[in-house]
This record gives sequence, structure tokens and C-alpha cells, in this order.
Amino acid sequence: MTDFLLELRSEEIPARMQAGARAELEKLFRAQLSAAGINVDDLTIWSTPRRLALIARDLPDATAAVSEELKGPRSSAPPQALEGFLRKTGLRQDQLEDRGGVYFAVIDKPGRATADVLAEAIPAIIRGFSWPKSMRWGKASASSESLRWVRPLSGIVAIFGEELIPCEVSGISAGFATRGHRFHCPGEITIGSAGDYAEKLRACHVIVDHEERQSIIRDGAARAAADAGLRLVEDEGLVIENAGLTEWPVPLLGRFDEAFLEVPPEVIQLTARVNQKYFVVNDAGGNLANGFVCTANIDAKDGGAEIVAGNRKVLAARLSDARFFWEQDQKKTLAQHAEKLANITFHEKLGTVADKVKRVAKLAEWLASEGIVPNCDPALARRAAELAKADLVTEMVGEFPELQGLMGGYYARAEGLSDAVADAIRDHYKPVGQGDDVPTAPVTVAVALADKLDVFTQFFVLIDEAPTGSKDPFALRRAALGVIAIILRNQLRFRLEQVLLKAVEGDLDQFGVVWEGHTEKKLAAFFADRLKVQQREAGVRHDLIDAVFALGGEDDLVRLLARVKALQAFMATEDGANLLAGYKRAANILKQAGEVSGTAAATPPTEADAALLAALDAAEPAASAAVEGERFTDAMAALASLRAPIDAFFEGVMVNDPDDSIRAYRLGLLSRFTGAVHGVADFSKIEG
Repeated sequence: MTDFLLELRSEEIPARMQAGARAELEKLFRAQLSAAGINVDDLTIWSTPRRLALIARDLPDATAAVSEELKGPRSSAPPQALEGFLRKTGLRQDQLEDRGGVYFAVIDKPGRATADVLAEAIPAIIRGFSWPKSMRWGKASASSESLRWVRPLSGIVAIFGEELIPCEVSGISAGFATRGHRFHCPGEITIGSAGDYAEKLRACHVIVDHEERQSIIRDGAARAAADAGLRLVEDEGLVIENAGLTEWPVPLLGRFDEAFLEVPPEVIQLTARVNQKYFVVNDAGGNLANGFVCTANIDAKDGGAEIVAGNRKVLAARLSDARFFWEQDQKKTLAQHAEKLANITFHEKLGTVADKVKRVAKLAEWLASEGIVPNCDPALARRAAELAKADLVTEMVGEFPELQGLMGGYYARAEGLSDAVADAIRDHYKPVGQGDDVPTAPVTVAVALADKLDVFTQFFVLIDEAPTGSKDPFALRRAALGVIAIILRNQLRFRLEQVLLKAVEGDLDQFGVVWEGHTEKKLAAFFADRLKVQQREAGVRHDLIDAVFALGGEDDLVRLLARVKALQAFMATEDGANLLAGYKRAANILKQAGEVSGTAAATPPTEADAALLAALDAAEPAASAAVEGERFTDAMAALASLRAPIDAFFEGVMVNDPDDSIRAYRLGLLSRFTGAVHGVADFSKIEG
């Protein structure tokens, strides 16, 4: 068993592409060797900015000989069929086996040296590599057949054991030589085998293991901050990115002018992160400090002082721009900024962003005035909604779109607007995704809910742009999840149809056409699906959500979910499981019976009939009253009282009695039974 090393060296591979490149290299290598009959168990893939490396351990020295059997034509088949089979297999007729009148070819394939397999695989891997973006280079690039790679490929190391695998790709031949760190060790390094590869590179200031570089950056940045009495603001994405930019990472702490701290901390962090790939730090009180951690790619003789000084100058220029944006934006009020929203198209069929703002403001005010969002001042809700999108036209959000909403909150406070309005402007996009904070402040709830309902109703209902398959260009699934999260977190009580009607009251005719037409069922199903997604982590069964939604008319999500949870608790009991079995049996009998002819018996034919009738007379009104009063546990208890009578009924009587009147009577009882159950949930949707 022998180890194999492959290194593909090139100019700088973008950090964002390195994880995908490692996965691609593994996929292609495994596919090539698997096709040759070699199973790869122990495989390591590394990357640096200048190389991809692969080490496959314990490969066999040769593939095993195999015998392949091919079925041919019958011996009585026309000569042309036999001739074609012989051409395909390369055998003579006397080399075929005749088994019961059918020819078989047994072809023995000898084993191959693994070195030969690798020599063929390496060029195929390189030429088959898929990059998000790639290029051609040099004179060969004049031909469309020339090699494409992310950056110019400059070297290949391919060693099996201690032997070179001879291969060549686009004029680049495999060898034993690689190169170390661009500055510390720019000359050639001779690699002897997979076993000494990593350590020889380490000696030349290249840490080839990307995970080790990540650990150095993660720990070193935290230590550099701690040594100065500060705390690193953790950012795993930045750790990975810096590891993809360096081969010998050295975290260094620098300082910037404290005057820049007058700019919002999120702006400073984003400026440092996006533009310079720096970490930021907090002071002992948890506030942003005037420090940063950069990651050098060399071990500087002066301890990094000159590197830090250079980075401080670059960051200062960036922060100066940010401070300029901050100051310029505050020269206008948010209301003045909002005037420019009329120049931004929201959607060609739905007008401008200013049009959207008017709709959201009106809806937010209505949600507050109707008490749908309790304890919310309608005037504040309207004001916050009118200004919520104003920061979209500011200089700061133009530079950093990620700060929309957040900057509006800062500008609102700087302008002297109330905290309730500022908070609503800041948080009205929330929740953005799973795990994001859900607003609870009344004004914020009203604006956030109105904003999402507007997106949902305008696209889904009015212009019929419902998501299809995996496509959701207007993020309607996310909007629906946001609506559900806000409703459930704040226990908001309203019928969804009522609010959707209000959201599009300017176009009631169109709403009526769509709502009464094909969208109603789609809309209910869409919300049911989103509710299933939202409740999955809470352990709520999807089939029970379907069972309640299927009743129709239940779009008060708080009440619906309370009913679902009571149903789930009931179905976990023996009574629930047995009642479900009884329901399914009754439903099947009724389905098979179809239309019932004849007059039902006037009185219960047996005690079992009488017992079920009495139970239904008691359970139906009890369950109905409990559902009406939202006492869903009591409704389930009423259903549970039917379990014993229905079991006794099926054990003691024959439903399809020869006497038509008795048969009609019993089918009538079963119809009442399924109807009583349907008053709580559609049990036909329940699995089990």
C-alpha cells in the first residue's frame, strides 16, 4: 500500500473559491480512481492561496484482475448478430461459451499498475475541473481548446510513494519541485514523498493545511486583542477568508483614531470587514474600541510595526469616507430623503418604493387602530412606516446595502425622533431568516407586519407572482415565514383573509377575482406549508397542520396552532390512536356504501346502536362548544368519549345489514360520527 501526493500550483486562488475547489478535487479524484476499480478511503485535501494539495493514503500498487461476462445473441440468431457481438468483444466464435443456446463472452481484464492509472487520471482531473470563473493565458489561449483554470497553472507535483508520476497538461509537466512562501522562500523545494510534503513546506513558511491556518488566525487574533485588554469580535467567515488569503498568517493588532468612534459601530465593523478583511475589537465594557486586527502574510523582522502602520493608514482613509457619508446624510431629515423614493421603481406592475411606503403606512396605522397589534399608537405606526425606507437613498446605505434599516434607526435618533419610531425603522425588516430576532415592540410589530403583508399580497394576490418550485424571486416564502413568526411570537389575533383584504383595499375588484378564483386554495396551502417549515423544529407534526387547515375558514394562526397542538397531544394517547382507527374504518365504509337508498329505522336496532347515538348526542355539542370557546383540550376530551362506543359498535353490529332500514340507520350513525370528528379536525389527513 502506497501514499500518493498531488499538488496543483497556480497564481492566487480567490479565497471564496477554495472550499469549492477542495470539494471538486476530491470528487474528480474519487471518480477517476473508482472508474479504474480503486477504492479511496483515506483522503486529505488542503488549499492555500497558491496551491491545491491532495494526499491519498494506502492506495494499492495495482488494480485487481477482473473477469467480465457479456451476454450475446442466441446460437440460432442470424449470422449478422453474432458478427456484431464478436466485433464488440474482440473475440473469435470459438472463444465464446454456449450456455443453453445463448452465447456468452468471458473477458479477462488484467490488473493495471496504479501509477499508470494516476498518470491518466491527473490530466483528466485538471481538464475536468469546474471553477465559478476561469481563464486562459499565454500564447495557447488563442485556441478555445487550451486549458482553462482559475488562474494560470504553474506547476504539478505528482508522487506515488517516492516515484514521480509522469504526466503533462498544457505544456506543464509533473515534477518533484514546488515553491515555498513568495517572500520568505521563493526558490524551488524538492518534495520526496507525501510524508514530507507538509513539513518541507512549513520549513519554507507555508502552512498547507487550511484548517491549521484558520486556528492560528482565530487564536492569534483573540490573543492579540486580549494582550491589549480588549476582546475580539468573533467572525468565523472572516477567519476562513483570511486563511484563504495567507500561507503564513500572523495576526497583528492596530489602532485607529478614537474620533472615528462617533460613527455607528456597525459601520466601522463593516468598513473594516468588507474593505480590509480586518477584525474589530470591543473594550472591557462591550463597546467597540478603536482597535483592529489584521492578518499579515509574512513574519516581519520589526514584529509587524510597519505592516500595522500601513494598514492603519488604509483603514483611516476608509473610515474617513464612512464618516463623510454619516455627516452628509444627516444634513437632510429622513422625510427629505424619503422624497427620493418616488424615483425608485419597486416593481413595474406595482409602482415605486414611495407607492409601497404609502400602502405600508396605511396598513400599519390600521393594524394599530383596530387593536390587531395591541398597545400600538396608530400615529407612531404610520410615522415609522412613512420613514422606514428613507435610508435606502442615503450615501451610507448606497455604500453598504447591508445597513438598510439599521442606518435609518440611527438617523431617526440623531434627528430627535422617538425611540419607538427609531426602533421600528431599524427593525422593520426582521425577522430576516430562521433564528433571527422577532420584533415585540408594538410600533415595530405593526410596521414589520405591514411591510411583509404588503409584499405578500401585492405579489401573490394582485399580480399572481406566487413562488414556483425552487424559484422565489420576490422572497415571498421568507415574507410568509416572517408574518407567521411575528403573529405567533406576539400572539396576534386576526383572520388572515381580513387583513389581506385591507392590504389591497385600493383594488378590491381585482382582489375578489383572484381570492375567489384560484388563489384562495393556493394561498391557504402556501401558508400551511410555511407554517410546517416554521413549526418543524418545535416538533409539530405536518399532517396535523394539514388536518386543521383542511377544515377551511381557519386562518387565525394563533388559534389554528393551539388546535394543532391539542390535537397532537390527543393523538399521542391510546384514545387518539384508537379513535383515528375507528374514523378511518367508518370513512371507508361510507365511501364504499355511496348513496344510501331507503328509509332509516326509527329507533336504534340494538344496544350498541343506542350507545353510539347517545354518545354522539353528548359529544357533538360538547366538542362544538369547546372549539367555539377555543378550549381545544376539552374538544379532544369530547372526541375521546366516542372511542369506546365506536369500538363497541364495530364489534357488536353488522353495518351492512340485509335490512335496508337498519343499514341506512347505521350508515347515518357513522356519518354523524365522522361529522363530529370533522368538527375538530379532518382526520383523513392524519397519518397512521
